[in-house]
Amino acid sequence: MGQGEKLFSRDDGAGVLRGLLRAVADFVYPPSCVGCGCKTQNGGALCVQCWAGVQFIERPFCEVLGIPFAHDHGPGILSAEAIAEPPPFERLRAATVHDGPARKLVHQLKYLDRTDLARLMASWMLRASDGTVAACDCIIPVPLHRRRFLARRFNQSAELARHLAVLSAKPFLASTLVRIKPTSRQVGLSARARKQNVRGAFAIAPGREADILGKRVILVDDVYTTGATVAAAARRLKKAGAADVTVLTFAMAISGPI
Repeated sequence: MGQGEKLFSRDDGAGVLRGLLRAVADFVYPPSCVGCGCKTQNGGALCVQCWAGVQFIERPFCEVLGIPFAHDHGPGILSAEAIAEPPPFERLRAATVHDGPARKLVHQLKYLDRTDLARLMASWMLRASDGTVAACDCIIPVPLHRRRFLARRFNQSAELARHLAVLSAKPFLASTLVRIKPTSRQVGLSARARKQNVRGAFAIAPGREADILGKRVILVDDVYTTGATVAAAARRLKKAGAADVTVLTFAMAISGPI
């Protein structure tokens, strides 16, 4: 074999095999929009129509709860909710309004086992984090109770947190915060009932106290509705000595127009 000839390495063979497998997968399962199912050029993406239907949360918004304002009232303005009932965490940020295509993404991840969507959703969350992920010491998901985890087989919040940690190169602490109380589902409960449901639900795993003490923590959940769950989890993290807690969710439920 002459010097000008290129050797066919194992890496070349592996690359060809991966390309072939992708081609077969695309033939059997054509790339489609994760929002509406129509054909797209690349898998795991949104079509133009669904992309236009995503309501990303941008400034102006409440500096504490991240609730979007219809008009810019100036820097540092707080929402009525944040003033009336200050949360136990420093701030909350969400990527989208929980409606339209974003709501479908949450539903598919949570109930249809579409864990492949978590990376896309986490990338939107990183963009919406307002610099807090870059400044944090660790990323912690809102945990499921072991009974719920066994029934569902995965924790959607942990999937989002895991991908967020990979994208940001920050520590992912999946086992530090645990749910010790088998709470009922929050869907359909009043705000008061939600608070009661998660009261005393969380604890720090034995021997993991140093993970939290003096740390800047990102607490990850999929959707912010009344805030009862993340408030209970954040309260436990603060009690364990967390210096700063930012709640970061993929979506936020908004009752009125923005």
